Amino acid sequence: MLLDLIGSMRPRQWPKNAFVFVALLFDGKLLDLPSVLAVTAAFGLLCLMSGAVYIMNDLADVESDRQHPTKKNRPLASGRLNPRLAGVVSFLLAVVSLVAGYFLSLELAVILLLYLLSQIAYTFRLKHVVLLDVLTIAAGFVLRIAAGVAVIEVERFSPWLYVFGGFLALFMALGKRRAELVLLGGDAANHRAILQDYSLDLIDRLQGIVTTSAVVAYSLYTFLAEGLPQNHAMMLTIPFVLYGIFRYLYLIHVRGEGGAPEEILLRDRPLQITLALYGVMVFAAIYLID
Repeated sequence: MLLDLIGSMRPRQWPKNAFVFVALLFDGKLLDLPSVLAVTAAFGLLCLMSGAVYIMNDLADVESDRQHPTKKNRPLASGRLNPRLAGVVSFLLAVVSLVAGYFLSLELAVILLLYLLSQIAYTFRLKHVVLLDVLTIAAGFVLRIAAGVAVIEVERFSPWLYVFGGFLALFMALGKRRAELVLLGGDAANHRAILQDYSLDLIDRLQGIVTTSAVVAYSLYTFLAEGLPQNHAMMLTIPFVLYGIFRYLYLIHVRGEGGAPEEILLRDRPLQITLALYGVMVFAAIYLID
């Protein structure tokens, strides 16, 4: 039962909460121990809150999940986990996250509450509204970035990173919708009703817009944001962002992947290497060259 509860919290998707470390890295606080501890605590609370949300989602989607080729094996859909127990655990996780967040930072508690409310709205309404479904998902990632900002004293964090993070999250959300359409084919609407409002052509057009916007937003950040090296060394990180996005598009369009972004990141070696090299370049530009 404990393993099923943990499985319903989807720990394999918790890497998404790493967006909370964006402020720590780009504000030059990565070597400041109190800031590191504060953001790590915020990461843990986001994992608890997202775990509560995932259980809530599974409770709401239990019937449709039973018709899905892979989701039918989830603890609630398969009947291994008692729905009443899952509901109680979801509620307790959300409360613990909010209370602990309040003692860490009032702003963090507000952000956690906004995240919870947005996800409740998504679960029971917005995921059935075309376009608003993916925009709500992207907003969740922006809130994750804001959670990191809320627990440290930022000095040179740029709002451009909110813009880039939002577009990047929207890019991945659209990729997930595309993968679902490809995987489920003509039966897609029976598994997720909103898919009947999407088409591969529409998603590809939207991804083209979002991809361009993400690259432009990041490029503008590298030479317009205050507090970055005056020699514009951050511009050297642009090729890594480009390759990462191109690689993800390749995996979506050629390999037929993209249903679970966190799964791709955990198994695709070129993306892992690109992310590592990108991190090294950012560290060098902000912490060594500056």
